[in-house]
Amino acid sequence: MKQKITIEIICSLLALLFVYAAFSKLLEYDTFRIQVSNSPILKPFAAIIVWLIPTVELIIVVMLTIRHTRTAGLYSSFILLLVFTLYITGMLVSGIHLPCSCGGIIQQLSWKQHLLFNLFFIVLTVIGIVLERKQKLMYAV
Repeated sequence: MKQKITIEIICSLLALLFVYAAFSKLLEYDTFRIQVSNSPILKPFAAIIVWLIPTVELIIVVMLTIRHTRTAGLYSSFILLLVFTLYITGMLVSGIHLPCSCGGIIQQLSWKQHLLFNLFFIVLTVIGIVLERKQKLMYAV
């Protein structure tokens, strides 16, 4: 029972994070588009990325909230957070000082703070995956 509650909390936190991030990007679409276009790494794909990222974030939210797709939602969360974290690491290593294109309060974080923020959610996601797998094994027996 404790595992189930922990999984619910982790999925709820991830869903909240992705809903917030997606709607921040969509509500501040012009700012998001400009920031993505200013990134030397993302510029060639900017027209696709400005719609793809919020869409993927919202799809993951749906996956996390439906019991049968929760495991896929956790793995998708892990992959998306890992991609964001690699991008942030690239920004830190390159020394490029672009504003974060996340939107909202998250945008106020420095790149180092953002890296720690993402690492925290990656750890939560891994815990969720492990607990979800354990729970599935328990019910499979």
